[in-house]
Amino acid sequence: MRKFGLLATAVAVALVSAVSFAANASAQPTARFFDPVSKQWLSFGPGARHHGKSPVQREVVDYTGPYGPNTIIVDTGERRLYYVMDNGKALKYGVGVGREGFQWAGTHRVTRKAEWPGWTPPPAMRKRQPGLPAHMEGGPNNPLGARALYIGNTYYRIHGSNEPWTIGTAVSSGCIRMTNDDVTDLYERVNVGTKVVVRR
Repeated sequence: MRKFGLLATAVAVALVSAVSFAANASAQPTARFFDPVSKQWLSFGPGARHHGKSPVQREVVDYTGPYGPNTIIVDTGERRLYYVMDNGKALKYGVGVGREGFQWAGTHRVTRKAEWPGWTPPPAMRKRQPGLPAHMEGGPNNPLGARALYIGNTYYRIHGSNEPWTIGTAVSSGCIRMTNDDVTDLYERVNVGTKVVVRR
C-alpha cells in the first residue's frame, strides 16, 4: 500500500507539472511576422503576446492638420504615429515611445532606411546597461526588428520590435517602436528625405 501511495503521489505531481507547463506555454505564444523581403514567416519570442500584433490596430483616419502629404507625425503623448496621405487622410499606427526622462521633440528628416538593421547601442546606453553588446547583427532577435528609419543626425529611429506588447507604452530610450508588420508597411511608403515631426 505504501508503494502504491508513493506512486500515486508521483503521478499526481507529474500531471500538475505538465498542466502548469502547458498553461504557461499557451499563455505566452511566439509572435510571428511575414517578411516580404525573404517571403518567409519568422518567429519572435518566447513570450510575445498578441501573436505579434499591436494592441493598437492600424487605421485610416481624417487629417486636417498643418502638415502636407508624405509627413510622419509622432504624437508621443498619444503614443500614435500618423503618416499624412493625400485627400485629407492619414494612416494612424500605434507606437511605443521614450520612457520618463527619455522624451524628446523636434523636426527632422529620414536620413537612412534599413531592412533588418544591425544595432550598435550608443555609449550612454552601454554605460547604463553594461551587459549590452557592442554590436548586434540584424535578425528576428534584434531589438530594432524588421525595418528602421533613421531620424536626422540623432541616435533615434523609428523601428520594428520583437516585443509587440510594448506598443502603446512608454518604455524605450527615445526611439519610436512599431510592430514589425506596421514598420514594414510604413517603410514601403516613405523615402529618405521624408519629414518627421515628433511632438510631446
